[in-house]
Amino acid sequence: MGVFNFRSVIIFSAVLRVLLIVYGEWQDTHMEVRYTDVDYLVFSDAAALVVSGKSPYKRSTYRYSPLIAFILAPNSFIHPSWGKFLFSASDLLVGYFIRIFLNLRGVPENLSMYSVIVWLFNPFTFTIGTRGNCEPVICAIILWIIICLLRGNLFQGAVWYGLVVHMRIYPIIYALPIILTLDPNHFQSGKNPSITNWNSKQPKSNRTLGPTNFLDLNQIFTRSKILFGLISAIVFFFFTGIFFYLYEWEFLHEALLYHLTRTDPRHNFSIYFYHIYLNYEREFAVLEKLISFLPQLMVQIILVFRFAQDFPFCFFVQTVAFVAFNKVITAQYFVWFFCLLPLVLPWTKMKLKWEGVFCILLWIGAQTHWLFWGYMLEFKGKQVFLQLWAASLLFFAANIYVMITIILRHTYSPVFKRLLTSPSRKKPSE
Repeated sequence: MGVFNFRSVIIFSAVLRVLLIVYGEWQDTHMEVRYTDVDYLVFSDAAALVVSGKSPYKRSTYRYSPLIAFILAPNSFIHPSWGKFLFSASDLLVGYFIRIFLNLRGVPENLSMYSVIVWLFNPFTFTIGTRGNCEPVICAIILWIIICLLRGNLFQGAVWYGLVVHMRIYPIIYALPIILTLDPNHFQSGKNPSITNWNSKQPKSNRTLGPTNFLDLNQIFTRSKILFGLISAIVFFFFTGIFFYLYEWEFLHEALLYHLTRTDPRHNFSIYFYHIYLNYEREFAVLEKLISFLPQLMVQIILVFRFAQDFPFCFFVQTVAFVAFNKVITAQYFVWFFCLLPLVLPWTKMKLKWEGVFCILLWIGAQTHWLFWGYMLEFKGKQVFLQLWAASLLFFAANIYVMITIILRHTYSPVFKRLLTSPSRKKPSE
């Protein structure tokens, strides 16, 4: 597949998204069930408040950075669908960044195109932006950060990382693998890392991942690591400081602190929802709200120290685990790891036939099973909370099974050999 075909795929993807946006406008006015995501209505109302000089947090349930409201300001004076086109353009940008990343890592053209298609024509992804959800913007920034690090542009990567954590706090989980894999000899501005060919081989002894590679005290505090942390922190606190000045504690609570102690009694995919529902009338202690982070934290630490040398793969498994163990899970969260999946597919030994199809059907089947009980509760008014919770447990198990299967079938790529090997370490024989 050549460049022309890639352009054709992008053009076809863009037309598909435009048609879905137009169709969504028709469905919203002619059908009882709206196509537009309820979050988009929240974004639009917050943007209208910003345009009128008011706080976006006067719109109840707006719990995002004011930046989202600011970039959607044209909804009020250009067209109400401005944000949908912006989010869908970010969706296409993710596909473009996937191609750049795979080209940098020497992936063959045909395999690269298949990986791009996995994103662009995934029903979860092409509907999320057209329905008006902001997640494609976050996904595009995260992929660009990975590309910046791979190209050795430490400064730009740090700037974007500080910004994305401000906009959506969950990417903070990537801080540790980024810091662990920063090599002062190769992640320098203007110095590109060497890219090993996708088909190249590496001795098995050098493919072992583990925490011992990162426990050299001389490498804990390096110039690259300090600069990345300092720059990203400055960017994060710059935007946070500006919006705290404008909107004070309301901003700090709604955009940041709320997500740390959030308890949502409404049904969602999380295994915690039923416990929260049963105990929602009593006030949860702060310790109770935070204790659910312990399983997440333990799993994150294990995954980071096991896979940080191949940090795109580490990002992927971290995100899958983070979502699976979260207190609140909605369908939009799946996009967080769907954008990273094409980055790891070329290095999987899993065959699509049988094992790959089984994982896909298991994940979709477990989700469909949950959606059935969710429909019975939400639209039919049936008291099926216990069944819905059991479906959540099954969906959790499906996520963990698929994640473990992907881990077992993943082949560590030698492309980061030079990036992750200090000059003092013995280099593998060629």
